[in-house]
Amino acid sequence: MKIRGTVAMGVIALTAISLTACGSSSDPATSPSSAPAEPVELTFQSLSDQPGAIAATQSIVDSWNAENPDIQVELVPAGWDGVYDKLVAQFNGGVAPDIIHYEAASIIPFAVDGYVADLTDLVDADLKADISDGIWKSVTVDDKIIAVPTELQSYMVFANKTMLDAAGVTVPSGETMTWDEFQSIAKATSTGGKFGVAWGLKNPTATFMSLGLGFDGTYFEGTGKDATIEIGDGEMAVPTRVSDMAYTDKSIDPVSLTQSGSEVLASFYAGNVAMTVQGSFQAANIAKDAPAGFDWVVLPPLEGTKGAAQSANPQTLSVNIDSEHVAEAAKFVNYFASTDNLAALNTADALIPASTSAQKKIATDTAGADGWDMTLKSGAYLTKAPFLSVDLYTQWKDTVATPAYQKFLAQQTTADELAQELTDGWAQVSR
Repeated sequence: MKIRGTVAMGVIALTAISLTACGSSSDPATSPSSAPAEPVELTFQSLSDQPGAIAATQSIVDSWNAENPDIQVELVPAGWDGVYDKLVAQFNGGVAPDIIHYEAASIIPFAVDGYVADLTDLVDADLKADISDGIWKSVTVDDKIIAVPTELQSYMVFANKTMLDAAGVTVPSGETMTWDEFQSIAKATSTGGKFGVAWGLKNPTATFMSLGLGFDGTYFEGTGKDATIEIGDGEMAVPTRVSDMAYTDKSIDPVSLTQSGSEVLASFYAGNVAMTVQGSFQAANIAKDAPAGFDWVVLPPLEGTKGAAQSANPQTLSVNIDSEHVAEAAKFVNYFASTDNLAALNTADALIPASTSAQKKIATDTAGADGWDMTLKSGAYLTKAPFLSVDLYTQWKDTVATPAYQKFLAQQTTADELAQELTDGWAQVSR
């Protein structure tokens, strides 16, 4: 990816030509000192792909442009598919946007390679104080803030309240819910050919690793290229629990383990399963798509033996280090991350705002409806996961962990064999 020297030399050469041209001008009417000041123009590449979020993002940009005639932002819609390769090409070609929307885990490699600006001294003090240290750590590289976090998701349990009531289950209402409580509810609602849970685990790695933090399952020690892997009880807690629920007490529909999260929603809507574990963003889809009269609730965040921690991998805004207007771009990023803006955007996306003030605003505005009370509670437990600082994590996840978990969930391997595959696979990837 790294060809920064070539890009920099090109910029220097173009600058020299530009200065020479300006210096040779003898016409005062065309000299920079007498020309009217032109507004700064910034490009903002946004990945928002849901109608509500697209509209919210456009509204933020429009409001900024109306309030800041000297700094104008052009919104450039993109998409999540293929964005990593697109950014590689943009950075290497010297045509990356000034402001870059991405996610923490994926922007970090670009920061390590020197493509994004250090925002440590450009983030407003109030905004720094409004976002938890755990979330800031997810966007910090070598003690430098390389992005501003905006939206986060957690994994939540969505429940058909009618089915819970019919099974005599009291809907949990505490700050958290233990895995034992979750499994007990799943057993109680697995009756009459129906399952307590449908869990779309077609791509299980991110889910297992995020929820594993509640059992102190950190997977990796060290950072960068020096990271080592350790698969112990904490790392195995979630996959073995899921397997036990699917094949021992039969409270999870085993077919759902081969499906995506969205695919299992049909059985949830049909009343064939009482609960489903999903990314919190699915609340927006359930509110929109569930049948009329469907009585659903979001249960408290799952708590492991070491707490209710989950991985914070926020969506982010970064600034291109080669932008001619880094300071102005940072001003827009601060504006974008204001309380009202983050509240509007995250409400549209059904995600958790990075800032405490925006979370409070959503709690007030929604009065906890559509599961917002429990979803926002989960935001307090989001923290940086060690694996997000591991250089080869994505390669290991895609080529080793995901197929290994899939075989385990299909009962093709044992827990011990799974642990060995994860460990041996890392040795092969990292050598």
